[in-house]
Amino acid sequence: MTQPQNPDITPELIREHGLSPEEYAKIQQLLGGRAPTLTELGIFSVMWSEHCSYKSSRVHLKRLPTRSRLVLQGPGENAGIIDIGDGWACAFKIESHNHPSFIEPFQGATTGVGGILRDIFTMGARPVAVMDSLRFGPIEIPNASGKDPAELRSAGQTRTSVPTQAVPTQAEIHKNHSILEGVVSGVASYGNCFGVPNLGGETKFEACYSGNPLVNAFALGLVRRDQIFYAKAAGEGNPVIYVGAKTGRDGIHGATMASEEFSEASEAKRPNVQMGDPFLEKLLLEACLEAMQTGAVVGIQDMGAAGLTCSTCEMGARGKVGLDIELDRVPQRETGMSAYEIMLSESQERMLLVAEKGREQEVFRVFEKWGLDAVEVGHVTRDNVMRVRQHGELVAEIPNEALTDDAPLYKRPLERWEPPVEREMPAHIKLAEAGDLTENFKRLLASANICSKRWVWQQYDHMVQTNTVEGPGAADAGVIRIKGSQRGLAMALDGNGRWCYLDPRLGAMHAVAEACRNVACAGATPIGATNCLNFGNPEKPHIMWQFSQTIDGITKACEELEVPVTGGNVSFYNETLGEGIYPTPVLGIVGILEDVHKTAKMEFHSAGRTIVLLRGSEPGDITDMESEFGSSDYAQHILGAVWGYPPELELEKEAALQKGLVEMIRAGLVESAHDCSSGGLAVALAEPAFANGIGLRVDVASHGLPPEFALFGEDAGRVVLACDPEQLGGIKRAGRDGCG
Repeated sequence: MTQPQNPDITPELIREHGLSPEEYAKIQQLLGGRAPTLTELGIFSVMWSEHCSYKSSRVHLKRLPTRSRLVLQGPGENAGIIDIGDGWACAFKIESHNHPSFIEPFQGATTGVGGILRDIFTMGARPVAVMDSLRFGPIEIPNASGKDPAELRSAGQTRTSVPTQAVPTQAEIHKNHSILEGVVSGVASYGNCFGVPNLGGETKFEACYSGNPLVNAFALGLVRRDQIFYAKAAGEGNPVIYVGAKTGRDGIHGATMASEEFSEASEAKRPNVQMGDPFLEKLLLEACLEAMQTGAVVGIQDMGAAGLTCSTCEMGARGKVGLDIELDRVPQRETGMSAYEIMLSESQERMLLVAEKGREQEVFRVFEKWGLDAVEVGHVTRDNVMRVRQHGELVAEIPNEALTDDAPLYKRPLERWEPPVEREMPAHIKLAEAGDLTENFKRLLASANICSKRWVWQQYDHMVQTNTVEGPGAADAGVIRIKGSQRGLAMALDGNGRWCYLDPRLGAMHAVAEACRNVACAGATPIGATNCLNFGNPEKPHIMWQFSQTIDGITKACEELEVPVTGGNVSFYNETLGEGIYPTPVLGIVGILEDVHKTAKMEFHSAGRTIVLLRGSEPGDITDMESEFGSSDYAQHILGAVWGYPPELELEKEAALQKGLVEMIRAGLVESAHDCSSGGLAVALAEPAFANGIGLRVDVASHGLPPEFALFGEDAGRVVLACDPEQLGGIKRAGRDGCG
């Protein structure tokens, strides 16, 4: 067999593929000194992209805690898996689809949902819930001062000490509206058509996301412990089978696009965005799960980022075997596709599987039943090399490890960075002159980050599959039952980019703590975490410092709260024209309910109940409170300024609070529980009252401090409870026992 033919590889062609001269030299070395073919250059380009190789983040991700007695599968597979008892396990993961959603909001969001669902059922798990964490630029003129918006723009006023917070133009607001509507429609369309309930998540707005929206999709599935599948090829001579949709030219170089900043020319990247088909994916789900039940499937992998390239080399690398692929056999929906296009296409709803030799027909019959393509396109070899042929010609011959283990690994420089904000309360901020507290409270409740997101989640089907116990808006976490069992699962997504901007380590700790606290508010014990880490350009030392600090914060919080990280996603290069987003880690937490009937809702049930504030720690002194108040929604939205640091977080007391809260709910002492977070205590008291139109009377002691601190400060580790007055003694006893 002759070696692949080498084209003329120019420096310009190398740059177009996102490779540095040093990386190209390493490619030649790994290929035994020869130049790559164009197809091989494309394969290296996508597999060595930041999106696929994690070349800037791997050295830091290794610090995350990934083990516990319940972890069955940690990072490295399509999804993490946790043992949830009674012979069941849950597979869950969160991933980003940020760049495609900016270029083509609807399709970017749909394929983000579709991709994370495939990650789940690739493991043999049936998807039973999705959630999403969405961030957009402002969709209204910020008006903290109460002045006319046109007056603000004409005066060139910017919001104090906040990056990229210039008052947006109508054109920018229109663009943000368009992205928002497209993304929400895409999330709804795919999930509703596929038939999986959306249990909530979060939708937030900040100016820094105007050119870089974040679309982070989470999915969770159930699988029997003895029926888990892995993306690993094995068995020399075993057939490699392509299943699902036909391959087209959509999504070519999608992974490379997600590994670079946006520029004025980014609109031209629409062809890099994939097109999704949820109805076909539903068929693919059923066919894959049925094929797995035959016992003929050895390993299976989703064709996600980098398409056929990624699934081929990663399955081989995990199994220490090679895969020999014949592209002429690949089902194609367009004519004249080159080897380069077929290997790099990211057409959706496709899988690659390895079957036992001699049992191919069992697999083919299943996919024929569901009306899907299933074609043998190659076989497993012994030598750990990926070979690709087309028209009888060898177009790529690459050792698997050259694309996986030997991919570049960078320990990029770190540079400590201080945000350009005042750390103490600015002298011009006069709380006593900030207006009537009642009116300010109403304005805060109506602000984009605090108001009800019903207009988003009412577009999502949250009752399909009939497992939903708590859907969007009903509790701090989504809750599902496990049919045939008393058990249930609770899940929540949380992140706070503004806090991570002010202090990335502390902000990341808060993201973990709040997501765990939300799960505990449902009465569930947090057992596992997945993270989606959204950052700017990693080639900038201060961005890598933010990333490293964030990893340290997640590590510290997960260790203290005993929640292992089972996997996740890193999204770098969220920058447009050099303007980056806040460092935005989003944490997904899953918790177990031993008895799904013993859960707590958010809303107050009826009048006459006692309201209790459960807190894990006492507030600091006046200086600390002034500094921490600057990170609150009240400071940003009402006072028009951001300063200081996020609130302090005592993780030991946070852990005690969460354990005590779960015990109280299990014991039936608590009727409703709601995390006190954005907007502070005032908002945490108001939100549970809205659902049933119940009023409340509380005494909020300010201890001589400005009432804004007591009402709108966002101190950590606090939960608002409502209980029957007769249960108050039990709650107080639990508090004295150390839970808050």
